[in-house]
Amino acid sequence: MMVPSARLIWLAALAGFPAAVLGALWAQSRPAAVAALAAVALVACVDMALRRRALAGIRVQLPQLVRFFKDREGSFAVRVENPGRRGRRVRIGMVAPDGLQTASEEQTVALPAGADTAEFVWSWMPARRGLYRIECCYLEADSPLGLWAVRRRDPVACEIRVYPNLRRNEDLKALRRGVEGFHVLRQLGRGREFEKLREYVPGDGFDEIHWKATARRGRPITKVFQVERTQEVYVVIDASRLAARPAGDETALERAIAAGLVVGAAAERRGDLFGLAAFSDQVEVFTRARNGKQHYAACRDAIYQLHPRPVSPDFDEIATFLRMRLARRALLLFLTALDDPVLAGSFVRATKLLARRHLVMAAMLRPRAAQPLFHDAGVESAGDIYRHLAGHLAWKRLRELEATLARQGVRLALLEPEKLAANLIGLYDEVKQRQLL
Repeated sequence: MMVPSARLIWLAALAGFPAAVLGALWAQSRPAAVAALAAVALVACVDMALRRRALAGIRVQLPQLVRFFKDREGSFAVRVENPGRRGRRVRIGMVAPDGLQTASEEQTVALPAGADTAEFVWSWMPARRGLYRIECCYLEADSPLGLWAVRRRDPVACEIRVYPNLRRNEDLKALRRGVEGFHVLRQLGRGREFEKLREYVPGDGFDEIHWKATARRGRPITKVFQVERTQEVYVVIDASRLAARPAGDETALERAIAAGLVVGAAAERRGDLFGLAAFSDQVEVFTRARNGKQHYAACRDAIYQLHPRPVSPDFDEIATFLRMRLARRALLLFLTALDDPVLAGSFVRATKLLARRHLVMAAMLRPRAAQPLFHDAGVESAGDIYRHLAGHLAWKRLRELEATLARQGVRLALLEPEKLAANLIGLYDEVKQRQLL
């Protein structure tokens, strides 16, 4: 494809148009006018015939895989191959996928003479987490005489992964608390993990005697326990319809994903195994608990494409799935929304059997209106009274749900969106300190 360039337009305006006007007004000037028009047309046709030289051999190469972070500017290098080593200027354009922003969708690159390659940097600003692909680019260069702009569409293959941003102020503070500021917690009580058997020592409790070993050896044998060192921690994220609700400047799901990755970094620093699960009306993501940088990257890759689905959560499905997959006792941190009474009842039934084997904790973002009565003195109209009463009823239902779950051994925590990651690390540290696992 080609289009007239500004040079051709100016040539036609300065040479062709005056020749046509003079030929029309004075008959004696017609031969010269026709000759001038023919010369302009001939030059344009010759330049058109040579148009293939404009982009001959030019190829654009993009990196196959690029990793960005949401709301953080990133860039990648674009390589332009010029096997002819001719100096020229090439305009390169790309269509920004929806969710990626760039200052300009086109850039002009000067290819130096004598060099077979040239590189430049293209900057992007990811506005939404997910997977994006750039599958084509557009090239434009001037013809040999500069009268035509020659354009071409070339296929490229570039995959861009946009991960959650953990450098927001609140998440960054929580990450530093969980990783950089880690210190040994004083653990309460003795350990619960069996270590070895030894001879009875006066003062050992009867509950510590191993009666079978005592019967076999004919003398008292005592069990020795040690503090649990490596435990399994799973963050279970609800990605159903309620996860799309706004929570400050982000959705509830964005907050939950960032907080889950922060907890994973903290668990690795404490020597525990971290796993990840996500569900809606079905199990969307499951990564078995492990540790190490490669495993953390695998968890991040597994969850960066997760988006809310317009369905209700199936707590029975995820509970059955976890009971079948997890044989070892583990800490299960559910990040969900239970202010809907129907969903709350489903969660109570689903976690009843799950809590017999695992330590289950549920964390949800506190609804903004759910406050006890007389919490806010700013009542100026009758509408404010009814609104505060509705908030008190919602708060009362959540407290009743908290008591119901507590009887099953499940703890419910109402957390603020801005402190979600920090509060989850606090709950996790409390479990470690009290040796609840």
